[in-house]
Amino acid sequence: MMTNRASAPARTAPLHRARDTALMAGLLLLVVAGLGALAAATGWAETRAQMMRLGLAQIGVLLALSLVNYLMRGLRWHLFARRLGLPANLWRDLRHFLGGLVMSVTPGRVGEMVRIRWLRRETGMPLERCAPLFLMDRAADLVAMAVILAAAIALSTSGIAGAAPVAAIAFATAILATRARLLGALATLAYRTLGRWPRLFGRLRGIARMLGQAGRSGAIAGAVALGVAGWLAEGYAFYLLLAWLGAETGFWTATAIFVFATLAGGLTGAPGGLGGAEAAMIALLTLEGLPPETSIAATAIIRVTTLWFAIAVGAAVFPFAERLAGRTRHAMEDL
Repeated sequence: MMTNRASAPARTAPLHRARDTALMAGLLLLVVAGLGALAAATGWAETRAQMMRLGLAQIGVLLALSLVNYLMRGLRWHLFARRLGLPANLWRDLRHFLGGLVMSVTPGRVGEMVRIRWLRRETGMPLERCAPLFLMDRAADLVAMAVILAAAIALSTSGIAGAAPVAAIAFATAILATRARLLGALATLAYRTLGRWPRLFGRLRGIARMLGQAGRSGAIAGAVALGVAGWLAEGYAFYLLLAWLGAETGFWTATAIFVFATLAGGLTGAPGGLGGAEAAMIALLTLEGLPPETSIAATAIIRVTTLWFAIAVGAAVFPFAERLAGRTRHAMEDL
């Protein structure tokens, strides 16, 4: 009986992977179809001509700046792991963070929780010790992007309608997700209301306690700074891209458009912000006076060199992270 139960996850895992792959492929096709329809409406030749203005060296620069973002956020993941008292290992934490990027297109990016599974397998730590790492990382990302957006709005020569509410929502979400007392009180209230699953709500209260410990550790400022540096690198990449395509857009305006579109796409709930981010970016670039072929070309290129490059990096690292986590788990079980 135990063998059958143990083999059940192994049988269902390929089904889940196939479902997720099909979902991601379907969403990608929809986005490509939408961009293709816009390009056709404005003229394929013009859009293609804009894309062909970039050389391999320029594409390399865009990818390198995206990689800076991933590494900065990976260092932030390592910082939070140390502050939570988890066994410190920089290369392991970077491997987990980069491998989890392949899950960026899951709804709400919850697929990135695979990092917590790897961490538990390799350290033997309980869920309530590891789970706050994911919450703190997501919250720090929202704060960093909100800080950049607020600064960009203040320093940009042109305003973006709706940017201030989006920044405020990002701040509020981050604060609510990391308020230890609030999460603990909600867990207690839910248990008293339902009167069931004491182990689950006990774990949630344990996670809330760990969040409080991390919040008192002084790691938040450093984590936000790493996130700001990372996302500014991608904002600068977007600024360079627009300049290479012949658009006279200031750095802060380009950064505001990129960050706003990324946050707005995330608020739609679509995996990876697909569809929403592209629509917001094209609309904002068009409002800045860019011709449609430039807006479409810039949006398509920056999404490939940020989101889809992240997925490619994650896909390359994921098998190694999965294999090493499984090997470590078996070694611990043999002790």
